Amino acid sequence: MALDNAAKHEEDDLALGTSASRPDGSGVGSLSGHQLLRDPRHNKGLAFTEAERDAHYLRGLLPPAIVSQEHQEKKVMHNLRQYTVPLQRYIAMMDLQERNERLFYKLLIDNVEELLPVVYTPVVGEACQKYGSIYRRPQGLYISLKDKGKVLEVLKNWPERSIQVIVVTDGERILGLGDLGCQGMGIPVGKLSLYTALGGVRPSACLPITIDVGTNNQTLLDDEYYIGLKQRRATGEEYHELLQEFMNAVKQNYGEKVLVQFEDFANHNAFDLLSKYSKSHLVFNDDIQGTASVVLAGLLSALKVIGGGLVDQTYLFLGAGEAGTGIAELIALEMSKHADLPLDDCRKKIWLVDSKGLLVESRKESLQHFKKPFAHEHEPLTTLLEAVQSIKPTVLIGTSGVGKTFTQEVVEAMASFNEKPVIFSLSNPTSHSECTAEEAYTWTKGTAVFASGSPFDPVEYEGKTYSPGQSNNAYVFPGFGLGVVISGAIRVHDDMLLAASEALAEQVSQEHYDKGLIFPPFTNIRKISANIAAKVAAKAYDLGLASRLPRPDDLVQYAESCMYTPLYRSYR
Repeated sequence: MALDNAAKHEEDDLALGTSASRPDGSGVGSLSGHQLLRDPRHNKGLAFTEAERDAHYLRGLLPPAIVSQEHQEKKVMHNLRQYTVPLQRYIAMMDLQERNERLFYKLLIDNVEELLPVVYTPVVGEACQKYGSIYRRPQGLYISLKDKGKVLEVLKNWPERSIQVIVVTDGERILGLGDLGCQGMGIPVGKLSLYTALGGVRPSACLPITIDVGTNNQTLLDDEYYIGLKQRRATGEEYHELLQEFMNAVKQNYGEKVLVQFEDFANHNAFDLLSKYSKSHLVFNDDIQGTASVVLAGLLSALKVIGGGLVDQTYLFLGAGEAGTGIAELIALEMSKHADLPLDDCRKKIWLVDSKGLLVESRKESLQHFKKPFAHEHEPLTTLLEAVQSIKPTVLIGTSGVGKTFTQEVVEAMASFNEKPVIFSLSNPTSHSECTAEEAYTWTKGTAVFASGSPFDPVEYEGKTYSPGQSNNAYVFPGFGLGVVISGAIRVHDDMLLAASEALAEQVSQEHYDKGLIFPPFTNIRKISANIAAKVAAKAYDLGLASRLPRPDDLVQYAESCMYTPLYRSYR
């Protein structure tokens, strides 16, 4: 079902009179009075008009005041700003989502720069750590080892049938916080909130899923309030059989065109799952592919500041996991495409440091398969500082998940041989960032082109204000998902990721560069997402992977027309 058609059906549902009976509960016609106030999709609170209160048996169930959605938004923002503890804001936002869906999304869209860190990184990390304690009512589906052999039945328990995007985690590597088991559900819930707010995918078309195979986090196993399976993680055949059953059930229940986004799986499973299912399912790994796409966009923008092309740079990564190798591979692909060079030659411009030191040829036999393409001829080096001094990179990228690893010595070394060193400190949450914006600008005497994973405030240095860029996956995955949905794509191709990167970089204006920004402001994110969606959809059509025919003449306009809007509907 196309997004615009789905939205039309939704409006038809809302137009139903009270005499209509909808056994699936999808329309207002089946709801009245007390029920209507407790259905988050249709509840408007004090915004119900006099006529609606009469028609839907609401008179007396609400105070007599009638207020607009805008006034409700103003009141909620006022209340949110009274909280001094970020987690309290998160809880308040989740409570709002559970009682008034449209107001939640209007709030998030209109105040995206203020609220994005609340519903996404960094606050969502703390929310996951404490998910058992703040758990109120279920969001999404929980599939555990207890459900083996019944996964299709579990999927059928979800009330929505027309699902377009699933975000699924097994909770083993939540942000940089490690194994949070079942409590990782905060990540799929948060990601899908952004699919709707930033990318315009209908809330009812989004499904968050946590696959609970246990946890190796002893603190959680000992916690009397832990909400997941209290057992060590399943591995090997038992694990992969459950994942296989899940992927088969998803296709059987929702069809070929549902996008399954793998989220926060540990390295040893993330690459295997993406490789295994990318040929048979519509799958996307945000940690590998989404991160890579947004970082590549940042680099394409940074080139406008430092000069030269991608192929003219030397890249050094601290961190050789799914994010680091995913970014490295996409940079090499873009280089190969534009410089018309063999992919292996492009990889030789990219160096990675893992926990044991620089990836070099002599270590190749002991490396995991996804690291091997980046093991080059060089003497072994054990520290990042040694690697920086020897390789002299123009671009330094941190995906290590370890805070404070870009030390003053490392950053000053980058500044010593680069007029404008590019420093991307990408690990989340903020406490795990390789260095802060203030450190990067201070230690390079204001010459750094800096971006981070979590947000940092502008920095004053010697009378000048520097605005750090946030290399946030939220720039890419909502628009990418929208592009996949509106084109009816049946597979994800690397060229679609490159298209997303290029589309994002194109939206950085000279005005932004003048302010030191290499990413456009989030205030324009819905427009940014529509442009990304159009480029991704165009690539899907060009590659013969799109199934929604005929191809729209104006894909940007079509993407915008398909986007969910959270304005209240009039009920008759």
